Amino acid sequence: MTFEVWAPQAGRIDLQLADGTCPMRRVGHRAGWWTAQTDAADGTRYGFRLDGGPVLPDPRSARQPDGPDGLSAVVDHRHYRWRVAWAGRPLRGAVLYELHVGTFTPQGTLDAAAGRLARLARLGVTHVELMPVCPFPGRHGWGYDGVAPWAVHEPYGGPEALKRFVDTAHEHGLGVVLDVVHNHLGPSGNHLPAYGPYFTDTHATPWGAAVNLDAPGSDEVRAYFIGSALAWLRDYRLDGLRLDAVHALHDTRAYPFLEELSAAVDALAVEVDRPLFLIAESDLNDPRVITPRAKGGLGMHAQWNDDFHHALHTALTGETDGYYADFATAPLAALARTLTHGFFHDGGHSRFRGRRHGRPLDRALVPAHRLLGYAQTHDQIGNRATGDRLSASLSPGLLACAAALTLTAPFTPMLFMGEEWGAGTPWQFFTDHTDPELAEAVRLGRRHEFAAHGWAETDIPDPQDPATRDRSCLDWSEPERAPHAGLLAWYRDLIALRHARPDLRDPDLSAVRVDHDEQARWCVVRRGELRTAVNLGSRPASVPVGRHPWAVLAAWRPQTTAPPGPDGLLHLPGESCAVLGPA
Repeated sequence: MTFEVWAPQAGRIDLQLADGTCPMRRVGHRAGWWTAQTDAADGTRYGFRLDGGPVLPDPRSARQPDGPDGLSAVVDHRHYRWRVAWAGRPLRGAVLYELHVGTFTPQGTLDAAAGRLARLARLGVTHVELMPVCPFPGRHGWGYDGVAPWAVHEPYGGPEALKRFVDTAHEHGLGVVLDVVHNHLGPSGNHLPAYGPYFTDTHATPWGAAVNLDAPGSDEVRAYFIGSALAWLRDYRLDGLRLDAVHALHDTRAYPFLEELSAAVDALAVEVDRPLFLIAESDLNDPRVITPRAKGGLGMHAQWNDDFHHALHTALTGETDGYYADFATAPLAALARTLTHGFFHDGGHSRFRGRRHGRPLDRALVPAHRLLGYAQTHDQIGNRATGDRLSASLSPGLLACAAALTLTAPFTPMLFMGEEWGAGTPWQFFTDHTDPELAEAVRLGRRHEFAAHGWAETDIPDPQDPATRDRSCLDWSEPERAPHAGLLAWYRDLIALRHARPDLRDPDLSAVRVDHDEQARWCVVRRGELRTAVNLGSRPASVPVGRHPWAVLAAWRPQTTAPPGPDGLLHLPGESCAVLGPA
């Protein structure tokens, strides 16, 4: 077997195996690369010793059986026997479901999560989006402090468990998307700086030195992360990747990293003969992120659209703090703006930022399915002081309205796990740092952050307390009882309707029309021949939907929602919604 490692500054490297040491030699035609050949099989433990220093794990390790600081283990991907001949499932027409392995079930493993996939198939979603699964110190955490971008967290089950999960998902007809982090690595267990210039002080990030995408040595660093991305898609048969916070990828080169990555993924899609896609998380509101490369863009296939979330959240809750302030003056108008133009911030002034923000989206060039729309995500729940979901403060009727607006919008909809039944469990910020100083710094930082916003420090959950993670696990008895069962049925109905009606899958933003009344708190979204009518107010409302022979295709309160009369008015109870189509 051939072992390779890039370490341009090392004078000597030894491959450390359980039965001895093997000196490595420089590769003549690849600057900074070292190689060694020796007998090794699947599961063999190994590491690299640079210049006589401690044995370190492989930067490209596919498995860390003893955690980020332990020896690496050889993974022979040919050993797994795939059960499903998977042809792939494209992003267009998708309904995504964001899932955190460690809290989706009390067991917190990939195998336990796989046991629940049949429920998601019955719900009607098409893809499961896994939050990061790369190794991090400890057992439980969000996963965004991972330190081995090619490996699978061992407490989740390791590489074999991820393959079993993907295989099971494909058996149910579900695609799998993985959240990956290229903008930083965790502060604990990160050994990359010992190998080479993986980071640079040329740019600053919230996490310290930036990943080196444009300074000397950046060719190999870019290849490292692109290779990792391709490995997930190829070796684990994933259908797509979600790229965390791409606005934090500092890159001044003429050929941007994201464009290079997009080209590599598109080439792999041709090679494996199935659709592959990249979803970016971007705070820039820059249409170039999701504009095809041939049209001068970066070629991401989609991006999260926080503007839709913020407008919807403000309309539902009335919250005006932080970035919600930009949407508070007229939340339904802001919602209408996102539904018809994609971005709310498209070059106008942002009060929250104190400057102009964004750029207009060319609706003729960028179809709406390239934007993901959602009412809740891990960020928008977990980054709240107590991790409270919308279900903690909204009535079932308003939750139903949120679902109707999300699942009949022109965007690719995404749900956060448990949202479909109005889960009563919070989703809080939790960590399991093994470094006591880091653990205390995170604990105090969390308390001080929210104390500055008026929260009592005693009210902020301790991230290091195991109970914080336990509270965040879904309660799988909830979907079987009221009021959760009713909301779950509503989500199933809406998703089925979306799959059945071409109007709801039309990605043309210019064809969407929205009528609304801020004071009465109702809005009507027109999608082809369909109307989604929503009454967010507590009182009944007569909502104009047009003079037409209408049929009620779905209604949150069907017993009190009759088709509109000849006057074209739909009489909706308070905190209620309905979807109409031609009779």
